[in-house]
Amino acid sequence: MLKIVFLDAQTLGEDVSLAPVSALGAYTAYPFTRPEDVVARMSGCDVVITNKVRIGAAEIDACPSLKLICEAATGTDNIDTAYAASKGVPVKNVAGYSTESVVQVAWMQILSLVGHAPYFDGFVKCGAYSRSGCFTDAAMPFLELCGKTFGTVGLGHIGTRSAEIAAAFGMKVLYYPTSGQPHSERFEADTDLGSFLSRCDVVAVHCPLNARTKGLIPYGMLAKMKRSAVLVNLGRGGVIVEEDLARALDEGLIAGAGADVFTCEPLPADHPFLQLRHPERMLLTPHIGWTSREARVRLVDMLAENIRNTFGIV
Repeated sequence: MLKIVFLDAQTLGEDVSLAPVSALGAYTAYPFTRPEDVVARMSGCDVVITNKVRIGAAEIDACPSLKLICEAATGTDNIDTAYAASKGVPVKNVAGYSTESVVQVAWMQILSLVGHAPYFDGFVKCGAYSRSGCFTDAAMPFLELCGKTFGTVGLGHIGTRSAEIAAAFGMKVLYYPTSGQPHSERFEADTDLGSFLSRCDVVAVHCPLNARTKGLIPYGMLAKMKRSAVLVNLGRGGVIVEEDLARALDEGLIAGAGADVFTCEPLPADHPFLQLRHPERMLLTPHIGWTSREARVRLVDMLAENIRNTFGIV
């Protein structure tokens, strides 16, 4: 019987059943696992499942019985995939399960930023609207998306769906191919990052973190954007230099930004995003893009499928 260990099962929440996975063997789930406990908890297992717990060479070497590493997410940057491959241990992620969920959160952020939703909600709830004597408030005009330019950094499944929604709003769509090679016949590519950013009114980051994208958007690139532009990051925190984005927002180089992902998660209390002089220009969510219930159900089903396929379980 397969011995299956999930190192951080609580990251999937308590409202989604893990029965499709637990039914495949002798299953042990830990809510969270500290780095110093990883080796002991992996001991003797055939399959280890991780969402954010790091598994490197030392952990792999300490578990000679290991036959499969399952990533309970799309990105595998918390696993030393090259070393695992050298040891004959496959690493399988779950791709595509959260596309609709991530895109929905991206557009929640975009629409809130360009529409100044927090401002208007606060204007009514604080009583200012009731006291104003006017039926409306035109002090904070919002950006009409139709006719503006939307740009996605990365045009995989998520970037493509985000681009399709932009097109539905009547926006012109551009994309920046992080590989440097255009690959779409539907949307226009701009392979010059500075040019791409300068042309866009709304930019969404929808790319993984790798050697090409780490630190891709520093202060100098942010300075090329329109002052009226907004930028949201639903990819990985390290793609945008976070302290530079905080500086750009406070200096008014761009109108607003949203982030659902961060270089360090959870966000440290002294992070630049939490020290902004103009916090109204930043919308923050705690890495929720993947967490719709529907997406997490798909994730569990795909984890189980990866295990079944690897070991030929019918």
